[in-house]
Amino acid sequence: MATNQMWGGRFEKGNSADVVAFNASISFDQRLAKHDLEGSIAHAKMLTHTKILSETEGAQIVGGLEKLLKKLTTGELTFSDTFEDIHMNIEHLLQQEIGDVAGKLHTARSRNDQTATDMHLFMKDETVQIIALLDELLNVVVTKADANVNTLMAGYTHLQHAQPISYAHYLMAYYEMFTRDKQRFETAYHSTNQSPLGAAALAGTTFPIDREDSAQELGFAGNYQNSIDAVSDRDYLLDFLHAAATLMMHLSRFCEEIIQWNSYEFGYIEISDEFATGSSIMPQKKNPDVAELIRGKTGRVYGSLFSLLTTLKGLPLAYDKDLQEDKEGVFDTIDTVKACVSLFTEMLATIQVKSDKLAASLQDDFSNATELADYLADKGLPFRQAHQVVGKLVHYGIANNLPLQKMPLTQLQEFEPLIADDVYDVLDPENAVARRISLGSTGFEQVKYQIKKAQKKLASE
Repeated sequence: MATNQMWGGRFEKGNSADVVAFNASISFDQRLAKHDLEGSIAHAKMLTHTKILSETEGAQIVGGLEKLLKKLTTGELTFSDTFEDIHMNIEHLLQQEIGDVAGKLHTARSRNDQTATDMHLFMKDETVQIIALLDELLNVVVTKADANVNTLMAGYTHLQHAQPISYAHYLMAYYEMFTRDKQRFETAYHSTNQSPLGAAALAGTTFPIDREDSAQELGFAGNYQNSIDAVSDRDYLLDFLHAAATLMMHLSRFCEEIIQWNSYEFGYIEISDEFATGSSIMPQKKNPDVAELIRGKTGRVYGSLFSLLTTLKGLPLAYDKDLQEDKEGVFDTIDTVKACVSLFTEMLATIQVKSDKLAASLQDDFSNATELADYLADKGLPFRQAHQVVGKLVHYGIANNLPLQKMPLTQLQEFEPLIADDVYDVLDPENAVARRISLGSTGFEQVKYQIKKAQKKLASE
């Protein structure tokens, strides 16, 4: 049995080895070492400014923490499972560095507000990195779209050919999705940017601390206004996990289409060899493994979100040990999202678009049927009647393997006399796209406008 010397004064018996191992978090929360040291430096400086520590004591503690931070940077720090978490490891290492004065660092502070502060600092840094990765992705999407304004493809609904569109218009739909993802991470950053330091265990402290001082030192926008909320809040992690889950959903949808369109049956695109693998038995195979893995890893990010929601749903205020379960899922989500966004960006940038195959798919697919219905409505026929006429023409065309644009005028006029020889310009897929003029539509000029607007926005950020 072992008694932890940092909190064991009240205990007669120590924990068994199994309990020690079960209770410990150092195996994963050592990832917070940099932020624990930074938070401790800010706390020590504040204690010195408020004269809770003497100038000499403050200088000793800050100096020792800065030495540890330097050792961490150079890889010289090692952590022991003898001390259950990163906070106790750091305090022990500081004591080894500067002696018993290290024990004064924990004045007016609890591990409850300490671990919360570490996570807030960590999440700020990681969220900024993910936002930067999304900026790179957005730039690739827009660059790819700019190069494919005049590339024609079939737009889909229900995975059925619907109407001719610009491939750039399709890509810009994902630009909008990823832009919203970026905004969600920015919102998550905002909710993270509050300091819990100084809340202590849950009730604050009797020492004359200056929470504004430490918050400013750490770069927080402000402080939690309620000390109970400060140590028990994990909403900011839920905000992050929700943003991550939604981003992964968008990446997964995009990957699903890439996987389909890269197949032999579609052949619309080809993934670069760098992002595909082969088969151990079938020499001809080129498998879209990166896209499939991104699609697959979406599930584990969803799992992290639902895991934390479930952990939090029954917790009484304020701090409970259950909250230790907030970290591993978040850490895994961060690693997963960063890897997926980075690899997806590289994969998208190198995808070869087979414009001829895309355009050819519009020649006999009846995706210009709406053009004919609109044409008849423009001639004065009520749209519902026009819809019925065109539906009958499509039925005839399918039965006779004859696309609308290849039907003789006399045949078209048997179904509706209003049809004239100008109809063939209307039925041309390129003209069908060019004629779209509404804001946000697939018309070439509208797509160019969307791209220019996006380029201007990205350049200013």
